[in-house]
Amino acid sequence: MRKPSWIAASCAAFFALPAIAAEAPVIIKIPRLTVEASGKIAHAAMEACRKEGIQIGVTVVDRSGDAMVVLRDTLAPRMTLEISRQKANTAVNFNAATSTMADRFTQPFSVGKVEGLVFSAGGVPIEAAGNIIGAVGISGAATGEQDEACARAGIQAIQFELETASL
Repeated sequence: MRKPSWIAASCAAFFALPAIAAEAPVIIKIPRLTVEASGKIAHAAMEACRKEGIQIGVTVVDRSGDAMVVLRDTLAPRMTLEISRQKANTAVNFNAATSTMADRFTQPFSVGKVEGLVFSAGGVPIEAAGNIIGAVGISGAATGEQDEACARAGIQAIQFELETASL
């Protein structure tokens, strides 16, 4: 007696699968940071640091951590480019400002020891309509707090557009 009910349940589940699968999208829309917006952020960040007499390297990355815009001010050391890229990459991958993670990964063999991640202040994620769309990383100031202030100034330059973006 039990076999027919088990077979009936299996058949019902089998025929229900296409209906369940039809509800799941086959593609997803992913908000992307444009190169124009990236350029505005980078230039505004550099200008904010210049006003403080600071020469920096700035990198703006998309949500995947790929560079969209990379700038180095005239007198900024070459190493600021790599450090700013790593800060931006860390911020976008952890969806947090790097200043909040400085003491988070201090044990041997922790994720903080992974090549390409930098846990010092100066990397800030970029959000639009509640979605992370990228990050900005700054290097070259005397302190990470100054780097972060310039990164935040860059984002602030297009904050209205980010908040009103329709995704």
